[in-house]
Amino acid sequence: MTSAEDFDHWYADRVESPVADELVRRMLALPPDLQSTSLLSGPGLDEVVAILDPRPGQVLLDLACGRGGHGLEIVRRTGCRLVGVDFSAVAIDQARQRAAELAIPAEFGVGELTDIGLGTASVDAVLVVDAFQFAEPKLDALRECLRVLRPGGRLVITTWEAIDATDERLPARMRRTNLAEQLPAAGFVGVEVTEKPDWRAIEDRFWQESLAVDAGDDLALQSMQDEARRVLAASDGRRRVLARAAAPVTG
Repeated sequence: MTSAEDFDHWYADRVESPVADELVRRMLALPPDLQSTSLLSGPGLDEVVAILDPRPGQVLLDLACGRGGHGLEIVRRTGCRLVGVDFSAVAIDQARQRAAELAIPAEFGVGELTDIGLGTASVDAVLVVDAFQFAEPKLDALRECLRVLRPGGRLVITTWEAIDATDERLPARMRRTNLAEQLPAAGFVGVEVTEKPDWRAIEDRFWQESLAVDAGDDLALQSMQDEARRVLAASDGRRRVLARAAAPVTG
């Protein structure tokens, strides 16, 4: 899946599949009411929140937010303000509904990784969970993140990179991801890219467990199992990474 229309259908199918959500929460050790469509685990989210360190009143941008689950959880923990952006209008509608159900104030809107639609220097932190691989061109997406960040603002990206950029088992978009080089090239400072093999091990167990479930007529589970087969076939060729960086302080 690469287009907003693809993801619109995917998110619509997910509404009809409580089994998929239960599997994700259980295998990734997520809070019981966090709706996730990524692979960031509960312990991984704890690490992300510690790095971002959003304070009450500060603005967190959850970019490629999907249904808004991680951003809403961070608001609940920290009291920050949340803006969520995703290119799927269906996902944004679901995020708004979820925020209303949880009585958590948040703003959600449709936008692109390369065209966020927010003002310059308008947010204090940016989070991109398991979506940066879809950004094209990648430097343009990173420069757009830098544009909306206030000086000294923090960026966290969780994603996957190819161990060998020539490994054709992996999608080309993943083979073009190299955050250790791309973040400084985009103008970020304080760049750290950390490999997370423990995260990847959790994900592999999740994919294996998903294949043991009877999908029946559940379109979301069928899609999950298709992805599981693709991921597990080349799992040894990718590395799971957590990247952190900051916008330069000017003046």
